[in-house]
Amino acid sequence: MDDIVAARALHVVGVVLWIGGVAFVTTVLLPAVRETRDPAERAAFFEKVEKRFAVQARITTLLVGATGLHLLVRWDLWHRFADPVFWWMHGMVAIWAIFTFVLFAAEPLFLRRWFEARAKERPERIFALIERFHWVLLTASLLVVLGAVAGSHGG
Repeated sequence: MDDIVAARALHVVGVVLWIGGVAFVTTVLLPAVRETRDPAERAAFFEKVEKRFAVQARITTLLVGATGLHLLVRWDLWHRFADPVFWWMHGMVAIWAIFTFVLFAAEPLFLRRWFEARAKERPERIFALIERFHWVLLTASLLVVLGAVAGSHGG
């Protein structure tokens, strides 16, 4: 197996684990937490459970970033960023950058403490914000995945 085949396969597996995990958290975990937990417990319980997924998300975002960059360099695809037809390439980089920033900078440096403080004051409001944030990220991610798959296959 050559490096391009391996990079492409690892890239797709990374995206499946990462965005699939986001889909699970958004469509299954958050609604279950909302339905089974007292409002004052929701954010804390969610944070406790999501910590385990955060490890997977960090590993897969690093994998996706590294393999994506490798493919970009090996195929010399830089010119695509100048062509609006390849909007999905900008989308992939943007989604990756947002998640990477949240997972590696925002969450550990300030976001976790900010959410915990707000959850004590207004637990229902902060949990609704968490849900909205996840839905926005999931929707944007799925649109980019659809565009990338269609675009990379001539669509």
